[in-house]
Amino acid sequence: MITDADELARLDQRSQFHPFTGVADLAKEGPTVMTGGQGVRVRDAHGREYLDGMAGLWCVNLGYGRKEITEAIAKQSERLSFFHTFNGMTTDVVAECADALLKRAPVPMSRVFFGASGSDANETQLKLIWYYNNLRGKPEKKKIIARQYSYHGSGVATGSLTGLPSMHNFFDLPQGPIIHVSAPYYYRKAPEGMSERDFSRHLAKELEETIEREGAHTIAAFFAEAVMGAGGLIPPPEGYFDEIGPILKKHDILLVADEVVSGFGRLGTYWGSQTYGYEPDLITSAKGVTSGYFPMSVCFISPKVWDVIEGAQDRTGVFGHGYTYSAHPVGAAAALAALKLIDELKVVENVADVGPYLLGNLKDKLGQHPHIGDIRGKGLMLGVELVQDRASKEAFPPANRTGREILKAAAKRGLITRALGDTLVFAPPLVINREESDELVEKFALAVGDVLG
Repeated sequence: MITDADELARLDQRSQFHPFTGVADLAKEGPTVMTGGQGVRVRDAHGREYLDGMAGLWCVNLGYGRKEITEAIAKQSERLSFFHTFNGMTTDVVAECADALLKRAPVPMSRVFFGASGSDANETQLKLIWYYNNLRGKPEKKKIIARQYSYHGSGVATGSLTGLPSMHNFFDLPQGPIIHVSAPYYYRKAPEGMSERDFSRHLAKELEETIEREGAHTIAAFFAEAVMGAGGLIPPPEGYFDEIGPILKKHDILLVADEVVSGFGRLGTYWGSQTYGYEPDLITSAKGVTSGYFPMSVCFISPKVWDVIEGAQDRTGVFGHGYTYSAHPVGAAAALAALKLIDELKVVENVADVGPYLLGNLKDKLGQHPHIGDIRGKGLMLGVELVQDRASKEAFPPANRTGREILKAAAKRGLITRALGDTLVFAPPLVINREESDELVEKFALAVGDVLG
């Protein structure tokens, strides 16, 4: 094994094509090579330690080095490293995992379908939605509504569903029957003086008008994150889901809850849909199901959808969808260990305590900074939006890459965050305590000072 940090960086530079990375940035700066982690901290090849304010990529919810999960993975790998679930096959650990997940669903669900990532799970949901409407004799009901600034994956279909132009440009996306409506981005998009509740009504009116324009008989589903993540950490305004839910039901439009980030405790409830009080027809989850220790995703399928699929089996024959690694037994073992730890460590209760404390601390420390426009979030999913002028909300010129400069300054201070444009976001492991969250705020404040004074 290569141990020299500089050689590892050079090796990576000349061999790996990095996702979501500027090619020129990597060529100029090189990668940061991580080699270890414990609790809420990771360590690079030079031996430097960082507080991981992003839980990897919103996923290492239980922290690093959890022997309960690594031992479950090792034991299952030795006992049965792989078997599939095609043609009616299964494994004991997968059967147990599926049952455990259904018991934790926020509303009654009939089945779970396994994949390996949030992207492939949302691809599955799209296919299920179209399959469902074909089976019930509504072949025109195929259009999907998503929102600007949303993130639902990076495939052809899910990248189209995602509402970020940077993921469409030069890829010939979006493709397919995808419609984007306005994001519930209160800080940037609400008219001056409009209350949150009135902004929610405004967005509901836009949704209703969109459905009327397109024709309700052509609209199949509406995809929504509880709190929008990669689009800039955008929590919904007051009453948002209360306003749009009845519209979707009235027009027979499925509500798909994208809980890839918000599931398994991140918002201070087990599911984000519980935080905001809405009942989905389909749920997409991933990341926290194994705490990032093994690639796994889960689609939850409601009785409303399942009953149609089951009732049509004489017409359809074999269900023609799935992945080699659907229901991987090692992933199922990791998930069972993670689900048990969520309960034993009282993770949801910890987030309900530390999340508001961390948000309040950020506001106390930085809320009056002249270049910080908004500090927002829910649970342990928080964002700090930078501005050139606080009063007018004028943004920094994109060429300044201010968010990236603060990200780099934070790393020098021993803190990992993520820059989504000029919004710095935090989604630390859900086991972070108040003392560690104080450290996060202190290091971030220093990084802001390093760049913006």
